[in-house]
Amino acid sequence: MIETRFSVRRDAEPYVVLQPTDMDALLDGAADDPEQHLPYWAELWPSGIALASAIMASPAALSGKRVLELGCGLGATAIAALRAGADLIAADYSPESLTLCRYNTLRNTGIEPVTVRLNWRQPGPELYASAGDGFPIVLAADVLYEARDIEPLLTLLDRILAPDGMLWLAEPGRPPASRFLDAARSAGWEGPSSTDAGPWPDPKDDGVVVGVHRLRRA
Repeated sequence: MIETRFSVRRDAEPYVVLQPTDMDALLDGAADDPEQHLPYWAELWPSGIALASAIMASPAALSGKRVLELGCGLGATAIAALRAGADLIAADYSPESLTLCRYNTLRNTGIEPVTVRLNWRQPGPELYASAGDGFPIVLAADVLYEARDIEPLLTLLDRILAPDGMLWLAEPGRPPASRFLDAARSAGWEGPSSTDAGPWPDPKDDGVVVGVHRLRRA
């Protein structure tokens, strides 16, 4: 494990995040996963940082609200949501991700979210029960790597978002994310989009531009 220190916004207190270094071991562990989920959660992706920045720019939008984050990874977005005062549930497929998310949020905010293990291709009844009348906000950063996730994610959002709820989606222009956005807008979702060009903690991400979309049903 290593500690990574980075700033989400130039005027904000830096984050300190613990993350794995042995990606080979994580890939070996994923080889036997029947769902073939790769350990994307173990990276600090620009999309998670861009979504955290968007939250910090509009903290009142989350303050005091029940918020679900899909694919919490190492917790960069979760830290921003908790600092904004969200009542947060953080979800991920990986138990290791959920453990590190709790650790990193506790270290950076003094509190931690409720966490739940979730495969949104086959979500269990516990998630729908926790949604109640629907979450006012669902956060998702760089969760669309594969085309097989597009339809299940749209179906899940239809069931767990409140009638006037909003999806905050950050994505770096991967083809599945573009297809998801096209499908969502065809289904009547609409809302503003912006872009964030960093800077990002990892120099290899220089040049990445993240789209941040806030979508509601029409």
